[in-house]
Amino acid sequence: MKTTLLEGVGIAKRFGGLRVLTDVAFTVAAGEIVALIGPNGAGKTTLFNVISGLERPNAGTIRFDRVPISTLPAYRIARLGVGRTFQSPRPFGLLTALDNVRAAALFGRPAGPDPAGLLDRLELGPHALELARRLSPARRKWLELAMALAQSPRIVLLDEPLAGLTPTEVGHATAMLRRLRAGLDVALFWIEHNVRAVMETADRVIVLHHGEVIRDGPPASVAQDARVLEAYLGRPVSSPTQQGGSR
Repeated sequence: MKTTLLEGVGIAKRFGGLRVLTDVAFTVAAGEIVALIGPNGAGKTTLFNVISGLERPNAGTIRFDRVPISTLPAYRIARLGVGRTFQSPRPFGLLTALDNVRAAALFGRPAGPDPAGLLDRLELGPHALELARRLSPARRKWLELAMALAQSPRIVLLDEPLAGLTPTEVGHATAMLRRLRAGLDVALFWIEHNVRAVMETADRVIVLHHGEVIRDGPPASVAQDARVLEAYLGRPVSSPTQQGGSR
């Protein structure tokens, strides 16, 4: 059984009178791919902001490798080994892809991976000397992931890395994520709206709805959970009997 690397217990977050997260609990084991899914507004990005130190929780505890990190600033959490990407990647547009990765490595743990090697892993080697602003949107996403990996993390929080990709690019990207997990021995905590990609790639799926965890389990069982289907469809899910009997 793999060791728990990241865990949260009783996480709550409010903005004024608006409750965004309520009593959220989660775990991610070393080397595990865990997907975090849920409808828009469920609190997924807010949870990532709390984990990575951009926001402070109002209640609860987050531990990374058994060390409490809930009150640490973002740069210290990053140096402990927690990487992060964002929904809209924002590399330094006037720097080359390679220089972006080199700059990111300065903020990580010592003896991180070779920047040029990371670009090769993410199939950006031919674009290493290209200005970041000239890269396609998909390549900017992978550049930001390369920048996160340059900090030598033990886990990376991925915020919708497949958004905007074509079906062919999605299949290619999920295969790449699996290779990264195996090759770099890194855990991935992954926000995603492409449910099919999640079900085919993740080891485990956590479902948030209205700021609460409504399901945590293997992809196959999550996909059949009536509460999960209702959260996405917006209405109760009827059984075949309720719909007029089985056929």
